[in-house]
Amino acid sequence: MAARVPFRPGALRLLTARFSQRAAAGAEFRSAYSLDTLYPPRDGGASGHTEQDTPAALSIPVERLTVSYSRSSGPGGQNVNKVNTKAEIRFHLATADWIPEAVREKMASMHRNKINRAGELIVSSDESRYQMRNLAICLEKIRVMVTEATEKPKVVSKETAQQLIARVEKMNRERLRQKKIHSNIKQSRKADFD
Repeated sequence: MAARVPFRPGALRLLTARFSQRAAAGAEFRSAYSLDTLYPPRDGGASGHTEQDTPAALSIPVERLTVSYSRSSGPGGQNVNKVNTKAEIRFHLATADWIPEAVREKMASMHRNKINRAGELIVSSDESRYQMRNLAICLEKIRVMVTEATEKPKVVSKETAQQLIARVEKMNRERLRQKKIHSNIKQSRKADFD
């Protein structure tokens, strides 16, 4: 049985004083699952990033996205039957001027199975049982898509290409040699009834 702790009248005054000090200082309560905490803005100020570190395309304007929530099939037990935790983000890719045009075209070809007939890119997440965390995961997925489309493909030198070709040919020769050895072993096991 749990021990009862007697209520002290001074404790209420102490708590009230602490919260009033925070309110006077301008500090407001932020949940650990708020969008600012899970998906911090990537500006040069608070996060320590500069404009040279992060391209402008990675600053996603949340107000220009269509966000919707629905019931999730993800983790959460009976919670998923009651709460809309699955987050889905849509935006029209062709008119998203916060992404450079070349990157938009590459994203359209790379992620064509995530684009509907209206031309909207759809990203969803039901990995978490928290709505804001799923929203942050969706935003991070968009950020990764833009980053992947921004990266330039690596150029392979002629020497490296020749080495790769020689390596593949050597592997094929060895595979065929092993196959021939195995075939000879199988042939030698057959009984000749002539």
